[in-house]
Formats: sequence, C-alpha cells, structure tokens
Amino acid sequence: MNHVIESQQFDRKALEKLFKVADGFEKKHGIPLRGKIMASLFYEPSTRTRFSFESAMLRLGGSVITTENAKEFSSVSKGETLEDSIRVVSGYADVIVLRHDEEGSAKRASIVSDVPVINAGDGSGQHPTQALLDLYTIRRELGKVDGIRIAFVGDLKHGRTIRSLAYLLGKFKKVKIDFVSPKGLRVGADIKEYLDRHGVYYEETENLDPVITEVDVFYQTRIQKERFKNPKEYTKFKGCYRIDLALVKRMKRKSIIMHPLPRVDEIATEVDTSTKAVYFKQARYGLLVRMALLKEILGS
Repeated sequence: MNHVIESQQFDRKALEKLFKVADGFEKKHGIPLRGKIMASLFYEPSTRTRFSFESAMLRLGGSVITTENAKEFSSVSKGETLEDSIRVVSGYADVIVLRHDEEGSAKRASIVSDVPVINAGDGSGQHPTQALLDLYTIRRELGKVDGIRIAFVGDLKHGRTIRSLAYLLGKFKKVKIDFVSPKGLRVGADIKEYLDRHGVYYEETENLDPVITEVDVFYQTRIQKERFKNPKEYTKFKGCYRIDLALVKRMKRKSIIMHPLPRVDEIATEVDTSTKAVYFKQARYGLLVRMALLKEILGS
C-alpha cells in the first residue's frame, strides 16, 4: 500500500486485513513506527481527522509535524503551489496526511510526492479514511456489512463522506442504499453509475418517513454551509432533516445512527443517550483504523 487517494482502491481482502489490524490495536498499541515522521498538512479546518491521525502516529511511537491552517500558516500564503509545498514536505516526513479544499488535490500531491500521501478530504471529492472507519463501525456494531440497508441523509451533493462510503459498499453483497435529500442536494451521477455497475440496489427520495422504519444504518450528514456560494441557498436547505427521539423510536430495534461529525442541529442532543447513537464511538473507531492504516503503509 502506498498512496491512499480514493475508496475504490481497496478490495475486500485489503479491507479485512486492515480491520484485523485495527481490532488488535484496541487492546495494545506497541511502537512499530518509532523513528517515523508524519506531516499533517491541513488547508481546511478539522478536529477528528487531524487529531485522530496525530494521536494514531504518536501511539505507534512515531512523531508528528503539523500545521492546522496551511492556507494562512504556510508558504501558500506567499503564493507557493500545492505541488511545490508537497515536494518540500515530502523531504521532511515519511508520510503526508493532506486535507485540501480543492477536489483532486490529493491526486495532484501523490504525483509529485516522494513519500505516501493520505487523502484526508479533498473538497467535495473523497474522504477515504472516513469511509474506512465508517465501514469498520458498521462491521463492529452490526457484525456484518453484506445484506445491510443504509440511508444516507442530508447534503449528498457535497458530502465527500457518503461518496467515499458508497464506493466501499459497492464491494459487498446485497447492500441496499436509500439516498434521502432535497432535489437540489442529490448524490452525483458518478456514484449512481458506479453502484449500477456493481449491482447495488438504491433509491432516491425526499421523504424520510418510509425509510426510517426499514434501514439498519441511518447515516445523517449536515448541510455544509461552507460548500454553498450563495448563503440564501444554504438557508433554504438548512434543517431539512432532523433526527430526534420521536424518530429514533420508530427505527428498527438493532439499527444504528451514524454521523461523520461535526453536527449542527441535524441530530438533537437528546438522541446522544440512545443505544442506537454510535457517532461518538464512530469517531473513536477512527483512531484504530488510522493506526492500522499507518502501520500498513509505514510498517516493515
């Protein structure tokens, strides 16, 4: 494994191997990456992704160099190109974790980097490590991925997390997907074409009611204000779907609620105490998966 750019690059064998390593890190950490350095280069704000990657590297015995706002606190503020920044940073580190606001930036970085590049989110493109931890969460909480029915809810047009997870789900059997969103925020044609090629059944709807009682996984997403050029358009969609305890009570007994976080108001805080709410566990699972990923990339 070298660069991690998109979800499609993982097959089931690679996923199972990665998750087995992640399972092992729940009980012990070890120091297999002592002497290795990770550069976390973030052009967009992040809490969970950045901290979990940095925590993962430190728990594995490695070191971290980091910037939390590369647009302001790096030479990009002086006009340096992404490619030049990557060429320089790859001389200082053994792996680069990159978050950028432009779709395709991780691919561009991988072309010029002398070390592995991990895509930590590229605009509205992909977020493959989030998809890995999402899949791991489903596997841990439901005991399987084959045969599940999942609803993706909210901003599906700009949601890189749902794009990436949908690509991974295409590798499993008898998965059903419900895309729930306003017409203006529907999932892209590229995702649907991919699912069609892989024989994954899906439906699109604006109505949450018939879906909530049927799904095993309710994957809620926020309406992403930063992706809208027109504030009025954001206001039009804000709050279009909201999950509260009344809605939770209608869900299947063993179903789960996921969210990539951060949330705004799309999940009421009263839902946090429900056994179905696994979004904070989901974030913790991210540490295990990213530890496993770093070990697979850098370990001997």
